[in-house]
Amino acid sequence: MASKILIVEDEAALQDTLEYNLTHQGYEVQVVGDGFKAIETARDFLPDLVLLDVMLPGMDGFEVCRILRQETNVPILMLTARDTEIDRVIGLEIGADDYITKPFSMRELQARLKALLRRVRFDQEDAVQAEEVNSSAGDTNRQIFGDLILDLSRHELSRDGRPLSLKPKEYDLFVYLARHKGKVLTRDLIMESVWGWDYTGGSRTLDVHVRWLREKIESDPANPVRIVTVRGAGYRFEG
Repeated sequence: MASKILIVEDEAALQDTLEYNLTHQGYEVQVVGDGFKAIETARDFLPDLVLLDVMLPGMDGFEVCRILRQETNVPILMLTARDTEIDRVIGLEIGADDYITKPFSMRELQARLKALLRRVRFDQEDAVQAEEVNSSAGDTNRQIFGDLILDLSRHELSRDGRPLSLKPKEYDLFVYLARHKGKVLTRDLIMESVWGWDYTGGSRTLDVHVRWLREKIESDPANPVRIVTVRGAGYRFEG
């Protein structure tokens, strides 16, 4: 089923460009030109993602974002012609998931859209998997992987009953891998999900954190069986 995208943009030429390109990319698209119509259409159309311009007649994009975020977790990608830090901060603080500054290339926009939709898909799979685990295990906060116990309520990973000393990103990385047990995760997806899309460091950071984790959870870190490297793809957590 095609993902549904709601475009909220008042500039006619950009409306046409976005609608044409995204439709040809296989998305189901609806376009509106003001903030009030955006709220109404979002409630009826139930989009998978909202492209939201900041400068809109009637109600600006920030207010639309606030209202949508109160009603739904739909990912919101804000479009802004004002490349100022305060606008970006406001957008993210009120619940936007990402932003892109005009003018932008369609290639960049499509990459951002795919990244957000991919993240939503993984989150939905996480929720289903967590529900299945919780229904069978009866504990929503503890996950057991052999001699490893992940206790989300305590923000703690232990091995053989002893808590491991993890750096914050080591813990975040382990939680992310554990939630996708058995799945091959690309390096870009892991970096984007754990460190954030705006992280400016290289992917070497991921490799270092994986090495640190392996030293703490693997019996033989040089020959890992829990966090497995998938050559040419990324990493897979086997538990």
